[in-house]
Amino acid sequence: MGNLMKPKSGISRRKFLGSTAAAAALTMVPLTYSCKGTPAAAPATVPASDKPNSNFGGVQIGAITYSWRSLPGGIENIIKYCKEAGISSIELMSGDLEEYLGAPKNPIMAFFAAMQPPPPPPPPPVKEQSAAAKARPAGPPAGGFKMPEFTAEQKAAIEKYNQDIKAWRLALPMSKVEEARKLFDDAGIGIHIVKFSPARWSDEEIDYAFKAAKTMGAKGVTDEIGEEAVKKLAPFAEKNGMYAIFHNHMQFATPGFSYDPFLAVSPAVMFNFDAGHFFGSTGLHPNTILEKYHDRIFSVHLKDKTGPNTDPPNTNQVWGQGQMPMAEVLKMIQSSKWPIYCDIELEYDVAPWSNAVKETGTCKRYAKEILVCS
Repeated sequence: MGNLMKPKSGISRRKFLGSTAAAAALTMVPLTYSCKGTPAAAPATVPASDKPNSNFGGVQIGAITYSWRSLPGGIENIIKYCKEAGISSIELMSGDLEEYLGAPKNPIMAFFAAMQPPPPPPPPPVKEQSAAAKARPAGPPAGGFKMPEFTAEQKAAIEKYNQDIKAWRLALPMSKVEEARKLFDDAGIGIHIVKFSPARWSDEEIDYAFKAAKTMGAKGVTDEIGEEAVKKLAPFAEKNGMYAIFHNHMQFATPGFSYDPFLAVSPAVMFNFDAGHFFGSTGLHPNTILEKYHDRIFSVHLKDKTGPNTDPPNTNQVWGQGQMPMAEVLKMIQSSKWPIYCDIELEYDVAPWSNAVKETGTCKRYAKEILVCS
């Protein structure tokens, strides 16, 4: 496995955006397009459905709902975002689900909000600025924002919340979860994972997490990879006929890191392979991991990045502007017919004139171009 800084194949951002911009300009005209962008005969009738479908060429493209963290949460909004972006399968962040189900409010969120520094005052008119002021770069004060320690009162509130949320989870009837699932089912949106990240919870709450995820139609619960987390969650996955699915960040850049010790714990252990983090931190081709572990990889997180030896290194990029070999990853999954969910994880900075839902839709179309047209 060697460094891979220039992927052999892919779709340039300029070519992709050019074709999609042209298509967008003609959205009021009932035409269909071939992969080369030439108009094809319009179908006699256009099926009326507001249900999204993001399965392209046999590969299920979805999104982790973390991608929409900059927007209002809640499952009603998640469903709205899926429809707008054309996403039919998701890895659902559990906070949105539990909020809908009536979970106690987490006070730590209010604490964090209160800790944020006040917005900077508006700059004076240009004519009043000195040359030195004009030369200063915009941004936060030197040193950045440092989060203070919680007060004794805040710590007590957090402890009470931990007790309250545990009691609420253990008392929650699964019929309420079934109601939440129906909203997604009616919208044509599948949930393949619920990211509860429950490894530090009590045993009773971990069991609740797997039961709730199963009720939502998911095949597993995700958490961050680690020896303690894997050993803690695997027995609960086995008990509930589910998978315990683990997400990587930059662990593969650590000498000697391997999936193998985690695989030995249980056949219920699966992986959410973050191909972007892998490439950005190692410079190695993600297909080396997919080839070796495809039967134990449940899902892949897709993002574009620079490699570790680029300036700047390991940095999120607009899709098509980085070096992650997206096309080769998707085409291998497609040609091998591996049943691996491929989820967009939107992490690059969104331009002020766009938003996270629009960008997720653009990423989805980029993946579709690879799977259907290349």
